Amino acid sequence: MRRIIVDAMGGDHGPGVVVAGALQAAKEYGVAVTLVSESDAVDSELSRHSYDTAAVSVVTAASSIDMHDSPSRALKQKDSSMRIAFDRLKAGEGDALVSAGNSGAMMAIGMFVLGRLPGVDRPAILTVTPSVSGGTVLLDGGANTECKARQLVQFAHMGAIYADKILGIATPRVGVLSNGEEDGKGNELTREAIHELRSTDLNFMGHVEGRDITNGRVNVVVCDGFTGNVALKTMEGLGQFVSSVLKGAFRSSLLSRLGYLLCRGAIGRAYDRLDYAHYGGAPLIGLNGVAIVAHGGSSAKAIKNAVRVAAEAVSQDINGYIVNALGKRDA
Repeated sequence: MRRIIVDAMGGDHGPGVVVAGALQAAKEYGVAVTLVSESDAVDSELSRHSYDTAAVSVVTAASSIDMHDSPSRALKQKDSSMRIAFDRLKAGEGDALVSAGNSGAMMAIGMFVLGRLPGVDRPAILTVTPSVSGGTVLLDGGANTECKARQLVQFAHMGAIYADKILGIATPRVGVLSNGEEDGKGNELTREAIHELRSTDLNFMGHVEGRDITNGRVNVVVCDGFTGNVALKTMEGLGQFVSSVLKGAFRSSLLSRLGYLLCRGAIGRAYDRLDYAHYGGAPLIGLNGVAIVAHGGSSAKAIKNAVRVAAEAVSQDINGYIVNALGKRDA
């Protein structure tokens, strides 16, 4: 049985949501979970649920990391729930880690405790975004605001492996995010990355535009963390805007309310497809271990699916494939 270590203090909604999601994952996916929490915060939440005590354990931490703490400050908190979770993972007391906490702190602590996989210069945040083809892998989602072409090439290999092994997309199509499709577009970084990527065995499509993240033209979109984070936050804001507009439209008259009642099943399925909670969390891909960053505002459903993503990454040996692919590339 896979054991997933969960930072129960991470996220905007407190331990209640994290505990509920972790317990749902243990029940539905047959995994064991270790909840790392301050004092009695988790115990009071556990008392609200029925669960298999053999599949759930609790580790106490003295502190937690705030969402606004800097990575350097987070590194100094050796008794935080996040640091203890990483230490436990490093010690082999779990197979993977999930936290909805501070992503910058996760990257810093993960790098310090676990280190990088051989052949990886910098780990990246890998996000699966909704698309007409089911889902598009985008990386980096914000870990590295400045990158070199060599790192984008590594991101491309890691993203392609994830799309293949986790999303089941054979020979995924890979593109570099730019301001146009033509070879002359982009900047020095993207043009150099494209030159290097054309010499790989990836199914490489060249430059792609922002619209290609969702239209299914490619399965993997590669960019630096600054560009990727802006793209992701823009998509998130657009989704919230569209949702707000639709709700207003359906409430505008009696006839529109009737129309909603007639098609609410289809609308619900559409919302489910666009809901980030369905995709769980974003792997810190390239770390020498499996660590999943869940959204700060995660619901119990999102935490549950983040645990699922963690277990799948371990079962599919994503890190083993990355080491093998980048080793061949360097050779």
